Amino acid sequence: MHEGAHPHPLPEAEVKPEKPRHDGPDGDRGCGDCRGRVSARPAGRRRTPAILTEDLREWALPAVLFLTVLLSWHGGLNRLVGFDVALLGAVLGAAVIIKDTAVVTWRKRRITSGVLVSVALAATVVVEDYRAGTIVALMMLIGEALENRTLRRTHKAIEGLLRLSPETALLKTPGGYLEVPVDEVKVGDVVLVRPGARVPVDGKVVSGAASLDQASITGESMPVDKTEGDAVFAGTVSVSGAVEVKAERVGEATSLAQIVRIVREAQENKGEGQKVADRFAAWFTPAVLVIAAGVWMLTGDVIRSVSILVVACPCALVLATPTAVVASIGSAARQGVLVKGGLTIEEAARVTAVILDKTGTLTLGRPRVEKVFALDGVTESEVLVAAAVAEWRSEHPVARAVVDHAARQGLHVPPPTSFEQLPGVGVRATQGGRSIVVGNRRALCLADASDPGRVAAVRRWLEDREEEGYTSLVVLRGGRPVGCLAVGDTVRAEAPGFVRELKRVGLQVMMVTGDNARTARAVASRLGVDDLRAEVLPADKAAVVSELRAEGHRVVMVGDGVNDAPALATADVGIAMGVAGTDVAIEAADIALMADDLAAVPGVLRLSRAAYRIIWQNILVFALLLNIVGMVLAGQGQLTPVASAVVHNVASVLVVVNSARLIDFKLT
Repeated sequence: MHEGAHPHPLPEAEVKPEKPRHDGPDGDRGCGDCRGRVSARPAGRRRTPAILTEDLREWALPAVLFLTVLLSWHGGLNRLVGFDVALLGAVLGAAVIIKDTAVVTWRKRRITSGVLVSVALAATVVVEDYRAGTIVALMMLIGEALENRTLRRTHKAIEGLLRLSPETALLKTPGGYLEVPVDEVKVGDVVLVRPGARVPVDGKVVSGAASLDQASITGESMPVDKTEGDAVFAGTVSVSGAVEVKAERVGEATSLAQIVRIVREAQENKGEGQKVADRFAAWFTPAVLVIAAGVWMLTGDVIRSVSILVVACPCALVLATPTAVVASIGSAARQGVLVKGGLTIEEAARVTAVILDKTGTLTLGRPRVEKVFALDGVTESEVLVAAAVAEWRSEHPVARAVVDHAARQGLHVPPPTSFEQLPGVGVRATQGGRSIVVGNRRALCLADASDPGRVAAVRRWLEDREEEGYTSLVVLRGGRPVGCLAVGDTVRAEAPGFVRELKRVGLQVMMVTGDNARTARAVASRLGVDDLRAEVLPADKAAVVSELRAEGHRVVMVGDGVNDAPALATADVGIAMGVAGTDVAIEAADIALMADDLAAVPGVLRLSRAAYRIIWQNILVFALLLNIVGMVLAGQGQLTPVASAVVHNVASVLVVVNSARLIDFKLT
């Protein structure tokens, strides 16, 4: 059957809404306005006062520092107050950064670029180069603010997932159906799922029939018919029909709850990534401090040591990554690709394997009539018109695909005079005094048995199309088979070239989907992917990502649906199809293709590799080589602190110029 229906309609029992309650002080079991608030709050989410404090820290403080830099250029104001106004910015910025650096260093037992920045800020105050110190602090704080804002946005993915779970369920009781909070449903309880409603639990159908959209859990492109004994998942939607479901897993044990948990854990783990600049600073910072101390001990000249610290001030190091990242992110954004942070660019540059979702990513994610088969004496147009007449009143996605295809062909489709659903088979309609049946292979049981050869030919055609991954339908007119239709999820025109390009840049390509194995194999063979995993649930998709990472691969995941969210969050880099994708997928991913163009994926990976090369050029040539030359000259007394400041500023300018080459990078 491709239209969910009741083999015997469920009784219209009275639904008794539960009275609003306020069982706890936080309202987690209260009325509709407050129910679920506590359980839905992502871990680590702060309340309003804390968020206001973060905003003041992230935006007000940099604004104050920027203002002191501007005012310091006004000589009259400096004379009026009796000191360089930039001193205020330098001291304020140094105090905040030194405090944060001390906390991070103590907690993680790891030297970062912040240590060298802290030392340099102290050195700029000693040599009274306050403006340079304020600018360094300003750059550090702005970069931190942008990064923290991006991390907070990832919590929206979890909130979006939680919204997929209904807050209430229709619990079956001896007196009828009672509307209760979903967390009061226990294993073994029976709940009613009406048309258009979401399933509140994982369980099995015990009565009724329905067509469920399971894309949020399994990623299947077509709604799946469910009858007695079939398994259903929380968060899936009844497209049509109603079923009674016996709960087998509730609350935190459901598949949807597992998705939430995996996404949350993956996002928290991603925060542990270490940037190139920090890895470099882990040995560069101690080396500079040792050299400066050694020069002081050998020469007794503190000015030489201060000059070394100033020339080694990590302006070039601080700018090395953000300038390349800003240029590459800006270039990608102009071409319809949104990248959510600098660490994403660095990770994307090093990926070795790519996992591709099928539905909505490699395919369009919506059913279309792909093939029409007409038997002798009947035209394809007649088959299509007959099918469209029968499907006219059905709301099933496959039915709409048939009707829409007939409309695109410019065919006149008269409305049926009667319509009925055939549970487990399809639909039947009457038009012009003749009965028309459209359904799956079971519909052949209703065919006229006087021509067994015709029926056998139809059966073979249906089986062949199903082996190719299509949903196949037979059309009976007056009990006689007149033709067949094959409905499928169309492969994107650019998908084959996209897979070839991924292989060309040296990536291992795997397709992972929750769709059935037969359909998945048909798509995989057309695209030539290296490996295939089918009928994979969301948690298992994330496990496949972890499996590849355990083998030493750096993995990029490309997907579009809620069911892809755990894998998108678990992968080193998650890429979501922005236009076609769900909000949850876009928030869970690190990169969103707003132009919905697969060709941009290899492009953004090439851009990331180019940015990564430039970051290392900035670090090795301008932050290391020039600094080494400058430190040698400063140690010999040939550079004063002021001259040292000029040298490190020249290095910073060269970093900016080098990074600017990424602005015009073409993705496709």
